[in-house]
Amino acid sequence: MSRIAHIGLMASYNQWMNAKLCTAASELPEAELSANRQAFFGSILGTLNHLLVADRIWLQRFACHPANYPALAPIRDLAKPTSLDQQLFSELKSLTEHRQWLDELICSWAATLVEPELDQALSYSNTEGVPANKPFFSLLMHFFNHQTHHRGQVNTLLSQAGISLGVTDLLALIPNQPET
Repeated sequence: MSRIAHIGLMASYNQWMNAKLCTAASELPEAELSANRQAFFGSILGTLNHLLVADRIWLQRFACHPANYPALAPIRDLAKPTSLDQQLFSELKSLTEHRQWLDELICSWAATLVEPELDQALSYSNTEGVPANKPFFSLLMHFFNHQTHHRGQVNTLLSQAGISLGVTDLLALIPNQPET
């Protein structure tokens, strides 16, 4: 599988899993979603908000790539998050709508990537203002890995609340290859 195909797979997996999380979370009352469960970002809603915040931060950085991706134009217009634990949405319905929009944007953007762009470095500053210049492909892998990490936390919190997501493995989306 090429790197471009792998990025597309990860974007699809991201969209699939976020939809599963939001659907599962909708089975709980809002008070349960906001309850402090002693997780790193407190609650289920807090962790789902963190995922959105981090995705927006990274997508806004990716929008500054030398390729100047037109597909990321809508992300350039969004306010920059002010902290990693910022509550962009206080209720699940609005969060889910934004999540769906953002995941569609990620998938559409991923479909525009071309191989030579992956080897370029991306210059950015982290949330504390520390400058960095890192390989773009590695940053993309971090972007998708970060999402998986925190979705795992939400899955655990949902499981503790009695909600099952069912299959969550990337393996479910990896296509079979013809036998040779």
